[in-house]
Amino acid sequence: MARNKNRTSQEVNAGSMADIAFLLLIFFLVTTTIASDKGILNILPPKLDPNVPPPDIKKNERNIFTILINANDDLLVEGEYRRTPEGLDSDIKDFVLNFGGPTEKGAALWSTLPASVQGQAMRRPESSDDPTEAVVSIKTNRGTSYELYLEVFDLAKKAYFEIYGERVGLTADEYRKLTGDDPASQALLDKGKADFPMQISIAEPDKIGGS
Repeated sequence: MARNKNRTSQEVNAGSMADIAFLLLIFFLVTTTIASDKGILNILPPKLDPNVPPPDIKKNERNIFTILINANDDLLVEGEYRRTPEGLDSDIKDFVLNFGGPTEKGAALWSTLPASVQGQAMRRPESSDDPTEAVVSIKTNRGTSYELYLEVFDLAKKAYFEIYGERVGLTADEYRKLTGDDPASQALLDKGKADFPMQISIAEPDKIGGS
């Protein structure tokens, strides 16, 4: 009994442990990269007044480039079956850059195009009237994969960016990298797309093929 009384009690200082844990927590919060999903950067039209009926817009079918994607990720492009979107950007570019029956705006736009772009333009009467009338329509259904939808949407935009870039002597990638943060960059952006609207229509998906 006497021997037990002479023993000193061993205690652990928990205060320093709490400080270390707090410092480690701060360290991991500062150094850890938190992934953030980015959506599609796109300017949406203003919300329509529910009390006002939508405008009745009549569009000639030859001015609409139709892309349908089903639940199996199969494509129907202008009525033709495709398993993959390979080469879709070139087809869209040919459609957009067609002057089959140019309007007054289309004729004015033609005169602003450099010779390199005019040389690529076609005059097929069965295709679009001119770039100001051409519309690319993309329609999916509930089962379409998000990855394929984004790929098709990006290829449609690429077709336009190639034309915009060629108007100012740049590649599509170089034009897309323009930020507009300085006057020179903004001037290139404006000149590339001047009077040449990017008209991509995203139709409401069909309610089939998904949960």
